[in-house]
Amino acid sequence: MQKKKSTISLVWLKRDLRLEDNEAIFNALSSGKEVLFLYVFEELLMNDPHYSQRHWNFIKESLSDLNKQLIPYNSKILIVQSDIIAVVNQLQSNYKISDVYSHQETGILVTYDRDKSFYRYCKNNLIDWHESINNGVYRGMKDRAYWLEKSNTYFDSQTLSFSPKENQLVPIEDIESLENKLTPQSLETDDSSPFQKGGRTMGIKYLNSFFDKRHEKYVFHISKPEMSRMSCSRLSPYLAWGNLSIREVYQFAQEQKKTSKHKRSIDAFTSRLRWQTHFVQKFEMEHTMEKESINKGFQKLKKEVSLEFQKAWKTGYTGYPLIDASMRCLNETGYLNFRMRALVVSFFTHNLWQPWQDASKHLSRMFLDFEPGIHFPQLQMQAGETGTNVLRIYNPIKNSLEHDPDASFIKKWVPELKGLDIPFAHQPYLMTELDQAFNNFKLGKDYPYPIVNIKETRKKASDTLWNMSKNNQVKTERKRILKKHASNVETKTLLKN
Repeated sequence: MQKKKSTISLVWLKRDLRLEDNEAIFNALSSGKEVLFLYVFEELLMNDPHYSQRHWNFIKESLSDLNKQLIPYNSKILIVQSDIIAVVNQLQSNYKISDVYSHQETGILVTYDRDKSFYRYCKNNLIDWHESINNGVYRGMKDRAYWLEKSNTYFDSQTLSFSPKENQLVPIEDIESLENKLTPQSLETDDSSPFQKGGRTMGIKYLNSFFDKRHEKYVFHISKPEMSRMSCSRLSPYLAWGNLSIREVYQFAQEQKKTSKHKRSIDAFTSRLRWQTHFVQKFEMEHTMEKESINKGFQKLKKEVSLEFQKAWKTGYTGYPLIDASMRCLNETGYLNFRMRALVVSFFTHNLWQPWQDASKHLSRMFLDFEPGIHFPQLQMQAGETGTNVLRIYNPIKNSLEHDPDASFIKKWVPELKGLDIPFAHQPYLMTELDQAFNNFKLGKDYPYPIVNIKETRKKASDTLWNMSKNNQVKTERKRILKKHASNVETKTLLKN
């Protein structure tokens, strides 16, 4: 006689790689049923050009950390390489899966399409799929009429504890048996890599070190390419991959503020946490901006693609030291502060006059903290194609002199300029033949000439985008975007201007 299958609840982990303050896990445990945790390395994402090995390594480190946290509960995460429907199908031969719990993922289009397919699969197989709110982002909103109130409620509400009942989690021996029937994924990574290591344990360490000391200079160093590497929180990858919830970080910061002498820095930090949720909500409500300008008037803008320009930009050989230092640093470490991110996108889209879509996949692969809801809205905003934001074209020389005055960041990441005096490290193209001979340095050989004239290209970009902003379709789209994505007060104020 065939043994009766156990009924279980399945938690499908995605970008929520934590046990604490995880609504999907909390709800699954509250069901009272036995619970199995699942993470799937999906081929549709592993082959997607937005992702790179640095992301998968961070995820593997996060999963390894989670498994350590689950040891006291005699459980672990079932980690396989497949696709979600195939895995659940196979699991059904061992268990009766009554419920699946996950968070609502504001991801790229392929994940949205996958979720729609999984919804149909669950419906056809009499499985209840429960999707939870993630980081205060709400699905199905048509405008921002009540979003701020809902967001405030989320940020102020109590965090959720991880408290499974005794023997509620599927035991390790059963999970190891499942692994033998599926395609398990190795979690081995290179410990010597220059990237931040994944996992909640590391995220908590960064959180504590930030509020212990590093936050003191936050507002003063936030735009400095070198000093910001220490004084910024560096929590972005832990938020992007869900090692920490944005709510618990926000509440921790508010608690620290009560006794801190640096309240201004903490306020600046928490405002950016709220800003993050605002932009993810924007992408949730208008996902087409992954590929197209949110303002349909700018979809008419055509730029001639230059593979030569794009290669120079990607590899850090444009002839503009701060651009090159930023791109080389990003390629090697996966991190840049916000100002430098804005600068390299501005240079690509305005000075090189390349379509933002051509920067998108390279940057997403390089950013360790790739968060689709931040990535695509920010690209379009920096490219000047929203019609709702002030056009900002960043001058790489001005930013270099202001934010890296001693050229320490430049000389660290562009070592061929290390021996030059500070003025020439910022603008090597100003060196005369005599200067070059004196420094044993040859422009065009040791370091490239600038590939474009920033004054001329800035004027072209500014004139083109300014003229387009007067177009009737751009104006109509501006009103639509503001009504959809801004609060009523913001909309009225902005539409007057």
